[in-house]
Amino acid sequence: MRKINLGKSGLQVPTIAVGCMRINTIEKKEAEGFVKTALDLGANFFDHADVYGGGTCESIFAEVIGMNSSLREKIIIQTKCGIVPGKMFDFSREHILESVEGSLKRLKTDYLDVLLLHRPDGLMEGEEVAEAFETLHTGGKVRHFGVSNQNPRQIQLLRKFVVQPIAANQLQLSITNASMITAGFHVNMQDDTAVGRDGGILDFCRLEDITIQPWSPFQYGFFEGVFLGSPKFPKLNEKIGEIAKKYAVSSTTIAMAWLLRHPAHFQPVTGTMKPERLRECVKAAEITLSREEWYEIFLAAGYILP
Repeated sequence: MRKINLGKSGLQVPTIAVGCMRINTIEKKEAEGFVKTALDLGANFFDHADVYGGGTCESIFAEVIGMNSSLREKIIIQTKCGIVPGKMFDFSREHILESVEGSLKRLKTDYLDVLLLHRPDGLMEGEEVAEAFETLHTGGKVRHFGVSNQNPRQIQLLRKFVVQPIAANQLQLSITNASMITAGFHVNMQDDTAVGRDGGILDFCRLEDITIQPWSPFQYGFFEGVFLGSPKFPKLNEKIGEIAKKYAVSSTTIAMAWLLRHPAHFQPVTGTMKPERLRECVKAAEITLSREEWYEIFLAAGYILP
């Protein structure tokens, strides 16, 4: 598996992250097979969150992987905290520390490689986050930190208080949800595409060496469905299929390769629990689309070059 740097953390990670949000939806034997496949493929970066399955996803993962001290050093675990489902976002010192303790217990580990703040908290007090990060870092419980779904100003505000580098920002991004890319083509224009909805987060992360981790890399809308094979995107699927045939791979591989072709060095997070589909995602790390192919897919998705 090809490796990239995770921000300025010094941590080398696979260019494909394995999302574990749905590991509680399959049988234990299937989960064991899935995790084994990931490890065999060199996809040893596992993405979690304390709210996935109400915490059960972390517990199931630890059980099926057979967590032990020897294995722990061979895998990279990232989890997230800050969401209180249906109620609020909570970046208080108390909540962050309690959430991490819960994740460590469920994951059967003494430390997390990466901890992300899960979506912005409108009542964030930077001093409290800084205290929590410092406690976790100096105590050896969290090695690196990041955020998710945050814009440049939110990250800058956070960095006013915390001393640890922000290594990653997990953001929704796919071929059909690519506003952070498309807005850059329409600078100083009057059309809707020119509207910057994220504060220029793509360029900001590149300037600041923060790794963007695209989530839902095959979804359109907000969990409205997968664009691959969807009748809503006939031209896009035709073009992806054409290029997939050229490389003798699946459309899944090409859709993932489109993200990996970007010079920002994204680390997409998969969502599948199917070993074969994971293989198709990982295969994308072996393919470098040409500039022409990247733009052909972009235009087939319905975007316009001014």
